Formats: sequence, structure tokens, C-alpha cells
Amino acid sequence: MDRRDLLTLAGGVLAGGAAHPLLRAAPPEQAKPGLRVFDARAFGAAGNGTALDSPAINAAIDACHAAGGGVAYVPPGVYRSGTVVLKSNVTLYLEAGATLLGSKDLADYTPQPGPPGRGDANQKHLIFARDAENAGLAGPGRIDGQGPAFWVPSGRKTPPPEDAWRDVATYDWKPTDRASPLLEFVGCRHLRIEDVRIENASGWTLRPINCDNVVIRGIGIKNPVIGPNTDGIDATGCTNLFISNCHIDTGDDAICLKSENPYGGEPRISRNIVIDNCVLTCCCNGLKFGTATRGGFENVTFSNCVIANDDVPLNARVISGIALEMVDGGWMEGVVISNVRMQRVRTPIFIRRGARRLRPDGTPGTLRGVMIENVHATGAILTNSITGVPGFDVEDVTLRGIRVDSQEAGREEWAGRPILEVERAYPEARMFGRLPAYGFYCRHVNGLRLEDVVMGAAAGEQRPAVVCDDVKRIEILGLRGAAAGPQPVIRLIDTQQAWIHGCAAPEGAAVFLQVEGAKSADVALSYCDLRGASRAVTTAGGAPERAVTAAQNLGA
Repeated sequence: MDRRDLLTLAGGVLAGGAAHPLLRAAPPEQAKPGLRVFDARAFGAAGNGTALDSPAINAAIDACHAAGGGVAYVPPGVYRSGTVVLKSNVTLYLEAGATLLGSKDLADYTPQPGPPGRGDANQKHLIFARDAENAGLAGPGRIDGQGPAFWVPSGRKTPPPEDAWRDVATYDWKPTDRASPLLEFVGCRHLRIEDVRIENASGWTLRPINCDNVVIRGIGIKNPVIGPNTDGIDATGCTNLFISNCHIDTGDDAICLKSENPYGGEPRISRNIVIDNCVLTCCCNGLKFGTATRGGFENVTFSNCVIANDDVPLNARVISGIALEMVDGGWMEGVVISNVRMQRVRTPIFIRRGARRLRPDGTPGTLRGVMIENVHATGAILTNSITGVPGFDVEDVTLRGIRVDSQEAGREEWAGRPILEVERAYPEARMFGRLPAYGFYCRHVNGLRLEDVVMGAAAGEQRPAVVCDDVKRIEILGLRGAAAGPQPVIRLIDTQQAWIHGCAAPEGAAVFLQVEGAKSADVALSYCDLRGASRAVTTAGGAPERAVTAAQNLGA
């Protein structure tokens, strides 16, 4: 409910000011038909920033709920608050000029049953609802969690400048006991969160968990970039979830989809999720699946969004713009990402199927059916990657209309460094260190299509644009890259059923395609403009010459 809706429903009620009996929260038997508005001040809220006003706000919510529903209204003022419990058929409305100020005293937060008492997510929250139906949080007011009051310096040793690419600004701080998530909604149905500003969360900011039919629209989240674990939205096990027109600027993941159930029982599938028209800024991941991926993710779209940093130090920049991670035995299928602009994101695209936790049969989860198109990223530092683990591939991935411009040149020794599998490691784009390609590194993938992919390299780049290792059924169409010293533009290692066509060798390339490994087979190169390369194809590392068939190329 936005302010226009509230005014429309109230008609002349709000125009009469707080003197009107509805705004004084008359008892239900005296309330007039229509909108019921329960003013927190009528229940004793002071709004002076010092008195503890959560008991009065809870009383207004309880009265509204008992009356059959309506609006618990918080007028302009500063309301110091502990836990506020939202209930069915009640919209908590924060008026312009109203601030719900999270108390610095943890004793003011009433523990709620659920996850363990301490941790990234715990039992203390500023706003909480469980099993509520038709509940809402709305209005142009503000929620301030006073997060910095719950962080202390970590005392860590500052890393050297050459390691800034892997550093994170939040590592300078560590949390004490805190309320997290600041806003927690569990098992709710027909939930709406609209227009509010949420600032300075001490931990996770907003988590709808195991909820159905959720609309999050037009909210702003602003947490300090140094805030440890200050995720923006951690949607977990939700169905029919719509997130739109939001601005999220925070110290950890901006939007993170999870599949776990700390409230007990099997994790629910995160299904039928639409995220669009958002601007995301952080120093971790813009859109992330995981890391808790014990259940499934199905039918997710992410579109028309900006993921960007200002010109800030490397350790304050987004680590991954898009991070799709399946590492806990769950599954992902049916993800479509389109029309995304990224600026100064360290790694635009990171896709990982790992084996941190295994299924009962000893196998990792699955990751398949991903389409990413129309992404334009500038100022990248780290290599995009798509990786599975030996014997368990990432499957059926299409990247179309991708342009990535890198701002840092890679060294020639990085092109030959061995890359460990680290199957059980925590998944992050930094996990492999410096990779052998400057554009895309793909390993253990079955069914990959790279179409109209443009890789812009920094001056002095000494690595291939694309490296594929143990990849099957790959099609590369319309690739454009830059010459990189003696390195090939495309390097295939133990790759089978590859078709490279419609590509152009950059001027000055030493080799366009290099095929390596005894397992390489059925590689076709056709309809490419190879005039810019000194050599079209080379084989190495035990790859048989018959592994490659080249035909109908220009300049071959």
C-alpha cells in the first residue's frame, strides 16, 4: 500500500488529522465502515527517539488485527523500537517523516522461535511475522537498524595492494551479537513490502522465507559497504515472488536466493521468481543463488537491472554481478537473465556446480538450463567462469549478446598455471585465483553455447579470450576477442563436439584456435574470418590433428 492508496481509501479521514476517531484508533465497535487506521500514538508511542515505542506499535497492530484488519499507522517522528510483530490483515504504514529506529539494546528484541540464537540469521528481529496472511509493510518512512553499533574492528592485517582484487572491505569489521535478519517474514502468504527505506541493518536486512505470493516493490536498502553480512534481500524457499523497482546498496550480497529451512523440515523450492528494474550495489554479489542450496530453484527471471559501483577501491566493488552457485546437493533449472548493465564489477558472470555437501547417494546437485543474454559489463577485473566438478558437469548454458571489457591485463604465466578443482570449497568467483583466460574459463560443462560474445581486453593482455577444459557439445558463434601476444584466441583442452563458426580473428593474433589433449575430438571450425591470425589452428598436448576439421573459412 503506497501513500496514494492510503489517502484514497481514507477519503476525508486523514484530511481531518489525528483528531478523527479512526486515527485515534477507536474500539472496533465504534469504528466506522471502511478503512480502519490505528495510530501508534494513540497506544502510547512517543516518537521522540528515546522512549521505547515498540510496545505501543505492537498494541496498535494487535488492535488492528482484532478488528479484522486495517492499517497500523506510524506518523512522523522517531520511534525507538525493539521487536515488532506483524499479523494477518494488517499493514504497518510508516508515514513520510517517520523513522522506526532499531534499539541498540539487544534486550529490546524479543527472541522468536526459529534458527539458532546466534549466527548470520538468528532469533532477534526488528520486524517479524510468521504464518501471517495479507500482511504488509508500506509507506515513505524509514527503518534504521543502527547497524554500526553492533560491529567492532576485526584487527586483521591489511593485505598488500597486489591482493586488492581478492580483498573485501567488510573484512575490517566483525559483528557482535545483533538482530539478523532485521526484517524476517516466515511462512507468510500474500505479503507486500512497498516503498519503505531500510538503512543500517546490523546483519541481513530482509528475508522472506517459505512465503507464497510476495511483492517487494520500490524499496530502498542502504547499508554501509563495510557492514559484515549485511545482505539486502535473502529470499529463501519462496514461491511466486516479485521484486521490482528497488535500489539496494549494501556490504554483502544485494539479492540472494537460497533454498534451506532453518525452521525445520525439508527445504522448499524457490520457484516462480521475477526480479526486474532494480539497481544493485555492494562489495559481494549482485544477484546470487546460494550458498545455501539444499533444495531447488526453478523458473527464475532477472531482467532490466543495473549492477554497478562508483569508482571505489577494488575491495569495495562487487565480486560477481551474476553468481549462480549449486554446491549443497540441490538443483537449479530454468533461469533466464537478460538486459543487465554492469560497471566496475570484478567478475560479471560466475556459474559454479560444486560438491560442498553431497546428496545421500554421494553425488553433488545439478545445475542446468541457464540462459543469460544482453549483458554489457565494463571495468571487469576477474575472469568469467562456468565450472563443474569431475564427472558432474554444468549442463545446458547459453550466453548470448555478452560484452565484457576488462580493465586489467593478465600475465602470460597465468595462461599456463594449473587450476585446482577445490570441489568442496566455498563458492566465489575468486576461488580459483587468476585464471588462464581473460574472457571465459569453462571446465566440466556439457552443452554450452556462446553466441555474439565480445571480449575487450586491456592493453598488454597475455591470455586467451576463451579457455575450455573438459567441455562437451560447445558452440561458439560470432565471438570477437583481442590478440593476446603468443596465446591463441580460443584454447580447447580435452573438448569434444565443438563447433566454432561465424567468428573473426583479431588483427595480430598469433593463433586463432589451439586444440589440446588426447581426448579432444570432433572440433569443427567453419565460416570464420581468420585473416587477422598468423595461424588458423594448432594442436598440442597430445591432441590428434584429425580432432579438428576446418572448412569454408576466410584466410585459412
